[in-house]
Amino acid sequence: MPHRYIAHLDMDAFYASVELLRYPELKGRPVVIGGGRRHQPEPLADGSHRFATLRHYAGRGVVTTATYAARAYGVHSGMGLMKAAALAPDTVLLPVDFDEYRRYSKLFKAAVAEVVGDTPPVIEDRGIDEIYIDLSSQPQVEADRGAALARAIKARVFERTGLSCSIGVTPNKLLSKLASELDKPDGLTLLREADIETRIWPLPARRINGIGPKSSARLEALGIRTIGELAAADPAWLLEQFGRRYGAWLHAAAHGRDERPVVTHSEPVSLSRETTFDRDLHPRGDRAALSAIFTQLCEQVAGDLQRKGYVGKTIGLKLRYDDFKTVTRDLTLPLAVDDIASIRRAAGECLKRVPLERRLRLLGVRVGSLSRTADVVTPATPGPSKPPSTGSLFDD
Repeated sequence: MPHRYIAHLDMDAFYASVELLRYPELKGRPVVIGGGRRHQPEPLADGSHRFATLRHYAGRGVVTTATYAARAYGVHSGMGLMKAAALAPDTVLLPVDFDEYRRYSKLFKAAVAEVVGDTPPVIEDRGIDEIYIDLSSQPQVEADRGAALARAIKARVFERTGLSCSIGVTPNKLLSKLASELDKPDGLTLLREADIETRIWPLPARRINGIGPKSSARLEALGIRTIGELAAADPAWLLEQFGRRYGAWLHAAAHGRDERPVVTHSEPVSLSRETTFDRDLHPRGDRAALSAIFTQLCEQVAGDLQRKGYVGKTIGLKLRYDDFKTVTRDLTLPLAVDDIASIRRAAGECLKRVPLERRLRLLGVRVGSLSRTADVVTPATPGPSKPPSTGSLFDD
């Protein structure tokens, strides 16, 4: 079997790094991005800016990303901004600007395609700030396992964007994902299967992409904390503890085995929209506000479906209560839909099947079981432009 050389490229602190291009005076300072579009920097007469800090933040927002200087204080993505303020009160707080992040995402991906040069390049888009690249077909990679090409990619990305990235090059996607994190920021890590024992096995098991918080906690409860300890576990015991499919995958992943190809295109499984409220809302006391938000989410999902050319049969609802408990409900329709009336009506039916006594902190709407609009032989009849009442507590 020919050698595979798979690269995983991960932009370094992407959102924060884009903001530092806009505000270079913040370089080296702890900075977090989050809190929606509030906290805009205030331009001053001398051309400088006055920035908001976490010290004065009050609200329910979370950290979207943080500079490495902020991470040194223990601040990380997904942390509540109030908790981050307790750790690093003088950290600068900037609002998110997804339009700008998407623009830079397109720039860095185009730069990679220039270097790789295949037509089309074998690049798997994994989101706004990361990609996989199959370098196996490149004639120059065999001698140095892709190091020269990876360095050329890093240089071109910096030239086109002014941003640094970290790249891991290994025989497969699983190892490359791990490798790209080992020497951040601005790292280049090459790993062979012979390096797994020394570079990969000492890492926490949760670092494997696919081991989430629940599985990580379960492994720790069973005495397995590192990837090496997972690799040493008896395969039959893993199957007994985690089931045949997931247990077998855990054993293979811990040994660095992954045969997945780099996929240049994949269809989405679902489309969703959700929002976390600035304050907890009660289904009865805040009925009007929740009804408006509910309708807006359905409108947004319908717009996403129509813009991307999909219809879906499974409508889902997601609620998170003030005690952080999350519930979901789904309803599968006989025909695939993409209009707001059908989506809201089905989501309203889901709403009738969840308890609505507690206050809510998050509401989300999802459409799954997607198919291309052009592939649907008998499309659903479009509903009215204004959604009807669902009969839910949000509308009574």
